Amino acid sequence: MERTLVILKPDAVQRGLIGPILTRLERRGLRLAAMKLMQIDRELAARHYAVHQGKPFYPGLIEYITSGPVVVAVVEGRNAIAIVRSTMGATNPAEAAPGTIRADFGLEIGRNLVHGSDGQDTAAYEISLYFREDEILSYERAIDGWINE
Repeated sequence: MERTLVILKPDAVQRGLIGPILTRLERRGLRLAAMKLMQIDRELAARHYAVHQGKPFYPGLIEYITSGPVVVAVVEGRNAIAIVRSTMGATNPAEAAPGTIRADFGLEIGRNLVHGSDGQDTAAYEISLYFREDEILSYERAIDGWINE
């Protein structure tokens, strides 16, 4: 079972979109394995976005992700990374396909509501930033047999 990190960014929390966004992921058949509401501090933000350090948008990215509460979650399922990313839509909401989270709820690239890991190595690293292994649950749902062959 593949795992990925999902962050509902401050704009998603402030706009009351936690439920609608998580519902879309669950309706795709993905399972929540861990979740918490938290405030990301500058140190954690710097570790999370270290790959972008030195880029012109980096300071604004740190300001944005630390500006209010976020929901961080570990989501799991077959092909979880690809499914989360396709459900989120393109980074720029103006270019996101209709029916995706960003196309349906977003207008600007700087307020794009949600983050999802871009690969297995990134997912493992990002998950470890926010969750201890004993905070992540593995379980089966009664509907899993109707989702996966």
